[in-house]
Amino acid sequence: MKFPLLQEILAIKNLPLQPMYSIRNIAAIFGVSARAIQNRVASGQLNPRDLPGRARFLNQDVEDFLQASLKKAA
Repeated sequence: MKFPLLQEILAIKNLPLQPMYSIRNIAAIFGVSARAIQNRVASGQLNPRDLPGRARFLNQDVEDFLQASLKKAA
C-alpha cells in the first residue's frame, strides 16, 4: 500500500481512493465538519495544494497528516 493509513480508513468506510480531495471530502472521511478541517488547515496541521478554484488535498497530503497525528508511546 502506498498510503497505508489513508487506505485503511477508506477501506473501513468502504470508500475508494481518489486522486484529490476537497475539504468536504476530507471532513466526510474523518466524520467531522468542514469547519474542523478548515481549522486544521489554518493551524498548519493539514496542508492543501493551491490548485485552480479551491484548495485540494492529494493522497500524500492526507497520509502526511495521519502520520503526524500518530501518538508517541510514553
